[in-house]
Amino acid sequence: MFFEIKDLELHPIDFEEKFDPGAIDLGAEYRQRTPIVTSGRADLVEEHHGKHKIIQDIRIKGRLATTLELSCARCLEPVTQNVKRDFDLLYRPQGSDAGRDEMSVTDAEAEIGYYQGEGISLDDVVREQVLLAVPLKVTCRENCQGLCPHCGKNLNEGPCDCTVEIEEPRWAALKEIRGKLAN
Repeated sequence: MFFEIKDLELHPIDFEEKFDPGAIDLGAEYRQRTPIVTSGRADLVEEHHGKHKIIQDIRIKGRLATTLELSCARCLEPVTQNVKRDFDLLYRPQGSDAGRDEMSVTDAEAEIGYYQGEGISLDDVVREQVLLAVPLKVTCRENCQGLCPHCGKNLNEGPCDCTVEIEEPRWAALKEIRGKLAN
């Protein structure tokens, strides 16, 4: 679905869309397991800059829900993640803020996105919001043991057979003193 300025000038647009798995590219690290269900409203917000300049912002307010599968950050096993998010976004025409003197950005201005051309695609908005809703690191369980750094075995399945002793270089001086005391 594409929200065009000329349509939004006439009336707000309500939407209710379902994106099947694979319809939106979420990247290689995420596998979409259920359709992304989204609904909301898009409308036009006219912003006056000075006496004669009017900027047409697109406001998209809605919600989405889906289920993703991603890899555990420690053991790389698949983890199912339910994603739900409410959003209230403002998109301004790209270049509308150009030429303004450098100044600090307020919290409200930091939340503004930009669009090119005659409107914005709902696909792009949904993709961005799904990716923002996923935690940076997901683990399969709170006490996940991860992988052995030497052989790569999943330590949640049991200890590995590695005989490599991991020696911490910061303890080397104390080990040397212990060796001298033993002799």
